[in-house]
Amino acid sequence: MRTAFLLGSLALGLSACTVTVQSNTGLSGSRSNLISSLRPDRGEGASYAVGSRVRFNLTTRTPGYVTLISLDPNGRGDVLIRGAAVGAGTTTFPRAEDRVTYDVTTPRGLQRVRAIFTRARPNVDVVLQGQYNGDTWNTVTNSYLRPYAAPDRDVQETFFYIR
Repeated sequence: MRTAFLLGSLALGLSACTVTVQSNTGLSGSRSNLISSLRPDRGEGASYAVGSRVRFNLTTRTPGYVTLISLDPNGRGDVLIRGAAVGAGTTTFPRAEDRVTYDVTTPRGLQRVRAIFTRARPNVDVVLQGQYNGDTWNTVTNSYLRPYAAPDRDVQETFFYIR
């Protein structure tokens, strides 16, 4: 069931936003520089056919916890993984211990994936799944980050296209 849910989440369409200050406009957690890189396995802005698999390479400067959320071309957001412990360095998601795959599904178009990083284990009950526009997508992310001090949190986005 969990695998089907995560596969459905990716099917929503991982979309487009870059890992720059401009792409993170409106995010209060994007200035800590704890995440140095977030990229799909074929590179940011790459194209994936429906049915193909995607993986994400996340590089962090310090150990902590990562939540990955996706936003498909229709504005549907889903959690890919929540509160995953990572060490400093590069982690590729999904990890073997996650026992899932991220298979690309419709809708076609720009798919965004956001990494939310905290140094402390997340204990926030913010719902990260639902229908979003640009403003509400940032609002829910900021709500998730609010309990953590600015130096202990970071947010980055990447994107790819579903064809």
